[in-house]
Amino acid sequence: MASKSVLVTNETGLHTRPGNEFATLAKTFDSKIEIENESGKRVKGTSLLKLLSLGIKKGTTVTVHADGSDADVAVEKLTELLANLRD
Repeated sequence: MASKSVLVTNETGLHTRPGNEFATLAKTFDSKIEIENESGKRVKGTSLLKLLSLGIKKGTTVTVHADGSDADVAVEKLTELLANLRD
């Protein structure tokens, strides 16, 4: 299992478009992907609706978790996406 935390700096946080980008990228990995918000709520990273339910806004630190054969790569790519979100 691999995990890494990242600060979301995008002005509008994680909304539909970047959320869809995250879910789409998460689906490309064999590992089980989850994302956790600051209050400890953890959801499936491949579900846009679940991602949106976290209410990730600018300044929120989230943790990406991956469990599987490509967990390290998945965590790196997904946290990189979150760190560089742009509207």
